[in-house]
Amino acid sequence: MILWSPKDIQIGLGAAADEPQGAAIAEIESMVAWDPVTHDHVLRAIKEYDRLGAERFFSEHGFAPTTTYELTWEDRRYPPKAILGVAYEFATGERLASGDFEGGKSGAVKVLGQLGFTVQQKRRPAKA
Repeated sequence: MILWSPKDIQIGLGAAADEPQGAAIAEIESMVAWDPVTHDHVLRAIKEYDRLGAERFFSEHGFAPTTTYELTWEDRRYPPKAILGVAYEFATGERLASGDFEGGKSGAVKVLGQLGFTVQQKRRPAKA
């Protein structure tokens, strides 16, 4: 859920504003209200991932595999940003694109932690 549209921001800044507005608009556009998302929505997204498998889940929901963090649940690992994005869709009916929110420590990792999930840095395969 985007809190303000770029048009609202430009009107609020006024036509006479001399400063570039693009950075402020981009920052505000990326703000998502996570309040509607519950622990149960995340569990539903995890079940969706398990049901579809990784490739189909990513294809149907518009996300990609994780590169840095993993959500762990019942001894399995999941892509936290993708899981949270789909949980948001289940909670609100609105689909988020990957670029609509952050996935790292200040984004999906933090939100999932607040909902009671464990998210850790992705394990790297041991070198032979």
